[in-house]
Amino acid sequence: MSTEKRIDITQPLWDQSTFVGRFKHFAFMSNPLLSLASEQELMEAKDLYLKYKIGQEPPGTKYEQVVRAKQLYESAFHPDSGDLQNVFGRMSFQMPGGCLITGAMLQWYRTPVAVVFWQWVNQSFNALVNYTNRNANSPLTTTQMGVAYVSATSAAMGTALVFKYGVQKRAKNPILARFVPFVAVAAANWVNIPLMRQNEFLLGLDVTDENGKVIGKSQLAPVKGISQVVTSRIAMCAPGMLLLPFIMERLEPKPWMQRIKWAHIGIQTAIVGMFLTFMVPTACAIFPQRCKLSIDTIKRFEKDNYDQILKNTDGKPPEYVYFNKGL
Repeated sequence: MSTEKRIDITQPLWDQSTFVGRFKHFAFMSNPLLSLASEQELMEAKDLYLKYKIGQEPPGTKYEQVVRAKQLYESAFHPDSGDLQNVFGRMSFQMPGGCLITGAMLQWYRTPVAVVFWQWVNQSFNALVNYTNRNANSPLTTTQMGVAYVSATSAAMGTALVFKYGVQKRAKNPILARFVPFVAVAAANWVNIPLMRQNEFLLGLDVTDENGKVIGKSQLAPVKGISQVVTSRIAMCAPGMLLLPFIMERLEPKPWMQRIKWAHIGIQTAIVGMFLTFMVPTACAIFPQRCKLSIDTIKRFEKDNYDQILKNTDGKPPEYVYFNKGL
């Protein structure tokens, strides 16, 4: 392979200091078609990725093959452990999975049974995504995962029912019922994700200097990182779940829509899919993946961690420490 086209395969292909660069990176990684790749194709991509990383790729390997291997590998294998991820938990499955579930939630929202069932399905899917993308250095026990799952599903179902039979009834506005799924999903995200990553709060995250050298830990790092992840997840579903109710409220009374009531779920699902195709990379790109935290903040609120960083840097800590916020 020609040296002028050689890349650092472990780094993104676009500048991650800009929103556009991050958007291109996550659009590259979350392409829904990647979830269709066979296990054999993924393992071949991993083999080429690892060989290229150490400069031992087969002679004649083309640049396009390296980029494709990078795309497949990073979309399907855990960045910490290198294990093959469950296909339903990958970011490339966010559009098809979220599309089907969101479409169902927005279609069947009128009865308590429908609200509870679809919120349970959605939070089960979210729990799988959060588990699949967990920090491998902070593993959860079976009990912790169970508590996180039950808490998130309970929060979603409870919020949905309170909003539907409390707020919506008092307001006496039928369109408000269509917002039940979004309110429940937003509330549950603030429960599900922090609980699935609770060990990061308890044990702290590794933080590095600007060159990537681990210099200590911080328990404030996951507070900032997970808050950004939750915000991104809510932003990911917001356009579809907030705009679609108005769209359907306008469309459903039309005669041609009345004649094809059987197709309403398909129409809603297709519209949600269009929103998610754009919003998955957009939401992931809102905040930089490599998050930074001021050393002064650690000094002020985490004296023990600051002292350890001070020791590890020979008394010359950097102005900022860096960490991976996760997805």
